[in-house]
Amino acid sequence: MKRSNLLSFNYLPSFQNKEEFFQKLINEENSLMKIMNLSLLLFVFTCIYGIAMGSNHSVLQALVAGIKLPLLFFLALLICFPAFYIVQYILGSKLNLSQMIIIILSGMVLASAIMISFAPVVIFFLLTGSNYYFLQLLHIAIIILSGIFGMKEIIDALKFSCEQKGIYPRIGVEVFRFWVIIFAFVGIQLAWNLRPFLGDSGKPFKLFRKYEGNFYTAIIYSFQQLAKSEKKDQPEKQSKVRDNLPLDSLWLPRERN
Repeated sequence: MKRSNLLSFNYLPSFQNKEEFFQKLINEENSLMKIMNLSLLLFVFTCIYGIAMGSNHSVLQALVAGIKLPLLFFLALLICFPAFYIVQYILGSKLNLSQMIIIILSGMVLASAIMISFAPVVIFFLLTGSNYYFLQLLHIAIIILSGIFGMKEIIDALKFSCEQKGIYPRIGVEVFRFWVIIFAFVGIQLAWNLRPFLGDSGKPFKLFRKYEGNFYTAIIYSFQQLAKSEKKDQPEKQSKVRDNLPLDSLWLPRERN
């Protein structure tokens, strides 16, 4: 096995020539190489995006986030995959263990690839001094959007195995949709336990933080803080405009609505 082949984009999911790509995935040849290749791509992509997230705080936070984000993805897969495999096997799936792992990893790789495609956008908002809570919500939106495309890739691969090859039960596709919900909740809980990823620049670095509440209350709090910061900026802007007005204009009567 050549070391140079471990990091290859041959198995990077694409929306073009889907049938050819899916055929290459479920082909039982070089299964170990495919798993190692996809795992390495997933690690590299999530590491890059994690570094982009943590750069809001410091270099140390960026390095830590670059480790935490890949750990989050792999832990979520490790926790949720056994349930998926056993249920699919009971339903009559003829896909073996390595084929299922490859299909799931391909969707995760696509999601992580879409995430790093938004890295320039994230860096732009970092450089322009965007609000911490805005950046937090931006990252959540990017991850959700990327996850939708990744899960669609997996569903399409399972449908191909069902309709074209007849080695996967049709009901398995519907069951997978429920598994996605479980996977999302596990990922959210893991992310909450591994926080912070972004890091508030106004607070000292900590490897892990302990907050009361949960992920959902934190999202609501972020929206509230973002709204408060916008309201706070409005009086400051009005006072600046008022200070720049000529003295005579300050004595003019105000128009009534």
